[in-house]
Amino acid sequence: LKKVQTFTDMLSDEEQTPEPLLGSLDIFLFSLIAGLLIYWFFFRKKPEPVPEMKPFTPVTQQIRETSFIEKMKKTNRNVVVFYGSQTGTAEEFANRLAKDAQRYGMKGMPTDPEEYDMSELSRLKEIPNSMAVFCMATYGEGDPTDNAQEFYDWMQGTDDDLAGVNFAVFGLGNKTYEHFNATGKYTDKRLAELGGNRVFDLGLGDDDSNLEEDFISWKEQFWPAVCEFFGVEATGEDSSIRQFELVVHNDINMNEVYTGEMGRLKSFQTQKPPFDSKNPFLATVTGNRKLNEGGNRHLMHIELDITDSKIRYDSGDHVAVYPTNDAAVVNRIGERLGVDLDTVISLKNLDEESNKKHPFPCPTTYRTALTHYLDINNTPRTNVLFELAQYASDPQEQENMRKMASASPEGKALYHSWVLDSERNILAILEDLPSLNPPIDHLCELLPRLQARYYSIASSSKVYPTSIHICAVVIEYTTKTERVFKGVATNWLKNKEVTDNGHKHTVPMYVRRSQFRLPFKPSNPIIMIGPGTGIAPFMGFIQERAWQKEQGKEVGETILYFGCRHKNEDFLYQQELEEFERAGVLTQLNVAFSRDQEHKIYVQHLLKKNKEQLWKLIHSNNAHIYVCGDARNMARDVHTAFYEIAEEVGSLTHTQAVDYFKKLMTKGRYSQDVWS
Repeated sequence: LKKVQTFTDMLSDEEQTPEPLLGSLDIFLFSLIAGLLIYWFFFRKKPEPVPEMKPFTPVTQQIRETSFIEKMKKTNRNVVVFYGSQTGTAEEFANRLAKDAQRYGMKGMPTDPEEYDMSELSRLKEIPNSMAVFCMATYGEGDPTDNAQEFYDWMQGTDDDLAGVNFAVFGLGNKTYEHFNATGKYTDKRLAELGGNRVFDLGLGDDDSNLEEDFISWKEQFWPAVCEFFGVEATGEDSSIRQFELVVHNDINMNEVYTGEMGRLKSFQTQKPPFDSKNPFLATVTGNRKLNEGGNRHLMHIELDITDSKIRYDSGDHVAVYPTNDAAVVNRIGERLGVDLDTVISLKNLDEESNKKHPFPCPTTYRTALTHYLDINNTPRTNVLFELAQYASDPQEQENMRKMASASPEGKALYHSWVLDSERNILAILEDLPSLNPPIDHLCELLPRLQARYYSIASSSKVYPTSIHICAVVIEYTTKTERVFKGVATNWLKNKEVTDNGHKHTVPMYVRRSQFRLPFKPSNPIIMIGPGTGIAPFMGFIQERAWQKEQGKEVGETILYFGCRHKNEDFLYQQELEEFERAGVLTQLNVAFSRDQEHKIYVQHLLKKNKEQLWKLIHSNNAHIYVCGDARNMARDVHTAFYEIAEEVGSLTHTQAVDYFKKLMTKGRYSQDVWS
């Protein structure tokens, strides 16, 4: 205080004799600080000197890593096959096309667009006789797949000149969805708009019918068109071309062997967030109960604990779970082929430049590969039959297998009846073709990857922040060959008891975000239509509306249309729903029991019954509509019911009604979470 006063006095009284501005203590402190700064500047640990020319190395590395053009030049490729894949099918088709190129004197490269700089597409013309093929799946409501999103965004924003760039597109879609093959169609249209040269017509695969047949038919015409375009001829080599070679590990530390992990080795022992498709979280099963009291089906409610995972979710999101195959089926494959399933192996890519070093995490055992990594339950595609045919010693069996893999009408009919309609999986094919004895490593190379299964989350994170609920029906029935078909994931989940002799069951899972969302304003009315397990996301919606009410928020009308077969057999969540109705959270609970009377009654019939009220809510009160469940029949019938309501009550023409609801979809007021 004395120092401050002295300084103030000095400023206010110029006649006063000035005292020194800095005292001895100030000088000491100043010197100490200055000394410390000088010491830090001259004697701190300095970074290692950068060797001459080093700054250029990372740049070169980056070009190699993100430039598919440089990679094609380096490895002498002239065909690049990009895939937009959500479940692995588009990736599989891309691999097959890249492999086929060899039979036409060309060299192909299957490529994930997410791993490369797609703005380099215009440079493809630098490579003589080159071509880009796109296998593009459509996901959700006409969206690109996750790995193709950046490429899709680039196409929308670029004005690059693609003159001289040769391309072809095969789309993968499903006609039961409104935006059938939207991504494939857009890719084909946009590349042409940018000046690209279309080598062959757009292919449109329909998974609701026969995606494999659509692809084969397109491919059979595609390659002759390519040969004509580039003036090349097929080499005539129609034999099997191996992509991977077998390495048997006789002496290996078992800590280095994969046991079912999707990405990082030992990731299930030491869990580290963030959790995603390559790093799923092992969630403990804390609830597993049967929802229905009667009937011959098993409908179940599963609860997964996500405490300490840092996983967040919103009502309407999906949970992806990684199932494992039935151990009995795996053992039978091993016995049929006469192999020791516990042999430790690696399948190593013969193409050393490929980003995909192995078809699944290696090293591992045959047992782990068949249990965790490979799809052994579904019907195999025609390329698998073609490749395996060489191992059938009976000429008739070999001929039939090759015939089923062809594009001939007779071959297609045989594949449809013997494989698809009869639902023969790889074990059934091995059992029904006694002379077929393929090496197990080639079989493992050919089988597609076992994919995660997606379920609409049946809970609200506002009410259950550390728990995710699943509602599913167990799939089990007898096929035409008198075999019992069991759904992989649902039967696996069914057996996940909460405790099994003290052992806690876990489920590898992660959350996939969705656009299926409650209105931003809780006061907006909502109309939910969800028959069967389509009720799942609406359990989360209703729980959240109850929570919003408890918070004192104004909550709009909450209306549910639910449908099931019999009231006494499969009225899912009956007690919970009736309690929500009593509490006033659920304004209306409309239930259609389709088989409890002579004439079948479905949710669309109940919608028509309440047409005046529904039209008022939609047209005047800004209601949001949500539809969840079967896309093939229910979603279409619900669409039709709303069109009829708009025509009958709103006096719109059919065309106006269709446009009206399309606009609601665009505004996010008509949302669908459907599957075929």
